[in-house]
Formats: sequence, structure tokens, C-alpha cells
Amino acid sequence: MVAIKPVLNSQDLKRFIMLPFRLYKDDPNWVAPLIGEQKKFFNPAKNPYYKHSEVMLFLAVKDGRTVGRISAHTNTQHNKEHNDNIGFFGFFESEDDQEVADALFAAAYEWNRYRGKTAMRGPMNFSVNQECGLLIDGFDSPPMVMMRHDKPYYQKLYENHGLVKVMDLYAYLAENKEIPPRVEKAAQLIERRARVDIRSLSKNKKQLRKDIETVFQIYTKAWEYNWGAVPMTDAEFDAIVDELLPLADPELVFIAEVDGKPAGFSLALPNYNEVLHVMRGRINPITLVKALIAKKNIRSARVITMGVIKEYQGRGIDTLFYYHQYKNGLPKKLFRGEFSWVLENNTMMIRAAEMLGGRIYKTYRLYDQEIAPAN
Repeated sequence: MVAIKPVLNSQDLKRFIMLPFRLYKDDPNWVAPLIGEQKKFFNPAKNPYYKHSEVMLFLAVKDGRTVGRISAHTNTQHNKEHNDNIGFFGFFESEDDQEVADALFAAAYEWNRYRGKTAMRGPMNFSVNQECGLLIDGFDSPPMVMMRHDKPYYQKLYENHGLVKVMDLYAYLAENKEIPPRVEKAAQLIERRARVDIRSLSKNKKQLRKDIETVFQIYTKAWEYNWGAVPMTDAEFDAIVDELLPLADPELVFIAEVDGKPAGFSLALPNYNEVLHVMRGRINPITLVKALIAKKNIRSARVITMGVIKEYQGRGIDTLFYYHQYKNGLPKKLFRGEFSWVLENNTMMIRAAEMLGGRIYKTYRLYDQEIAPAN
């Protein structure tokens, strides 16, 4: 018999956070999150997501053991942007037990149904601006920074419950020790004909804040027409900047300007999962030494997001971003690059990834379940 228990106190939250450490203890490709950061993430006073949306965390208990977990949450930003009335679930983890999975999905379903939602979508942790999608292919390597890793049997648990695919998200991997000739040639042609200036993020603190504000403006405009895109609140953007800025290399973040006006931006991060992998979720003298060594030997990076404002699209700005990523990244020995995630129907980005020699090496899937009206 499976019992579903809402997370109501710090002890419950500890069980919620620590469950994956048991489930993945023998999986060499799982990257443990820092336990302290997880506690902060699920703290309503510290995560600005809680300021605009509701969240409930659930545990599944069987024979006195914690055997699964899930979140149910609203996303007012999504529903406002897309004129939807859907709810969400995320942070799903479970033993290979359909009874457990069914109980968890049912709990999230009923929580969203009670709030009048017409469908439930996930996994979202908590939104598309964070980790999302269930890994269904590509279990043989660790995920890159801010990407998920899942159990291969999760797809079966999802689909046996009746969850239906709504969209696949691709992660492309390109391995190069020199700039691809096609990219270099195209960039040279574009630079000659286009009035585009590409510059890195400023290292000056005063100018850096201005650059960050520019990135926020471009991000909001460039992504407003994308499937599932959700604008961040000011507080959410500030929080993600605080999280990513210590990891960011200013030479891998670019702003494009046309006639002095912001036109696009590109953000790549060194793959700090190579560091987290050796820390195993904990900060202590031993893991800090391991982290310092791993940091010096990072050999991969993830292009997390790239956006060009609609009126400046079609000018090859994206190609210039790729060129400069290689130009600045290769001397740092960042030879493996992930471009993720890419919507399965985004033909322009798919062609770009293929031009860079990329191949799909991981696929993530988002699922929907229709919700019957509450009586």
C-alpha cells in the first residue's frame, strides 16, 4: 500500500531532497546537486518562484520507506503568457514500481484539478527557465550544467500511467578542436555585410550591471514567440543571475548590437557539472579540493540560451555568436559543446546545430495529461 504524504516540515523536505541520492547511488552518470542549494531552492522565502505561484511537494511512502517524490505547482507566468489554464508537476523520482508512480501522478493531478486546471504538464522543475523534460534517450553520459538525468524506466512509468507526449527537446553535442570551416567562412561573410557588433560581457562591475539589464530586455523580447516560453519576473531574473554569475565566464557571454541597439545575446557556461560530479552534493575540505582540481580541467561547455530579437533575425547574428563561442572557448580547451535544449520543431536551430557538426545525443520529453473538471 502506497501512502502519499505532503511535505510539511524540514524533516519531510530532507527526505524529499535525499531520495535521489539513494536511487542513483550506483549510477555513475548522475550528478548530485548541492544539498545546501536544494534547501535554498525549496525555501519559499528565498526562491522568487513562490511569490507568483503555488507549490506542493509530495512523498510516496511504502512499507515505512520513502519510495518516490513529486511536486505539483501552478505557473501564473505561463498561463498569463499563453492564455492557458494548465498546472504542472516536476521533481519526479520513484523506484521502479508502477503503483508508486501512479500514486504520485494522481496526487499531482488531484492537486491541480482542485485548482481548476484543465491539464497537467511536466516534468518542470519548476519552469522552462530551469530543468525540464524527462530524459528518454542518452543515459550513457552525465548531463551538462542545468540539465536533467533520469532513470531509463521512468518513460515506462509515465506512459503506463497515461501521460502523453507534448514536445521533445533535443540536446546536441559538437566536439571540435578548431572552428568548423563552414562557420568561420560564414562569419567572415556576415561580418562584412552586416552592421553587427558582437561584444563579450563587461568585466567592469558598473557596466556589467547594465549589460545584465540589456540581456534581460533581449531575453524577454526574443523568446516571447517561442513554444512554452515563460518570461521571468525581475526577482526571478535577479535570482538566476546571482546563481549563474559566479559560474559564468564573461568571454563566453555575448551581446549583439545593430546600430548601437541591442539585437541579441548568447550565453554559454563552462560545464560545472564536471565539478559537481566529484562533490557528491556536499561541501567539505575533501570535496573542495576535488572541486578545485576538477574546475581546472573542465573540457566542455553548454550553450544555454541564445536569442535574437525578431526584427533582427535572418541577418546571421546566430552564426556570429557560434563563431565567437568557438573563438573564445577553444583556447580554454572547451572542446565539447552542448547546444540545448532545442525544440523538435525548431528547424532553424536544428540546421544551425547540424552546421556546427552537432548530433542529437540526448532527448528530453514533456508530457501532458488532460484533467477532468472537478465535481
